[in-house]
Amino acid sequence: MSLIEWIVAMASSTTTLKLPPELRARLAALAKKSGRSAHSIMLEAIERHTAREERMREFVKEALAADRAIDGGGEVYAAADVHAWIERLATGKKAARPRPWRK
Repeated sequence: MSLIEWIVAMASSTTTLKLPPELRARLAALAKKSGRSAHSIMLEAIERHTAREERMREFVKEALAADRAIDGGGEVYAAADVHAWIERLATGKKAARPRPWRK
C-alpha cells in the first residue's frame, strides 16, 4: 500500500448504521428539505452527541475532584455570595471575590 493509499484509507472508514424505518423516513425528509445529504446530517448529529458526552464526562470528573477537594478541607463558598458576585460582574461593576466560609 502506498503512502497516499494509506492516508486515504485512514481519512475515513465505512460504518453501517441500521435505522428504524420511521427514523430513516424522517431523516430523508429532513435531508430533502434542508438541501443536505442524510450522511452529512448523521455525521453532524454523531459529532454533536460525541462532543456532548465528552464534555459531560469531563464535567463529572471535575465535579468529583472538587468534591474530594472539599472533603480534604478545600475552600467552600456560600452559593448566594457567589451568585451575587457573578451578577455584579455581569453588570460591569467591580466586585471583590466572595470570601470562603470554610477553608
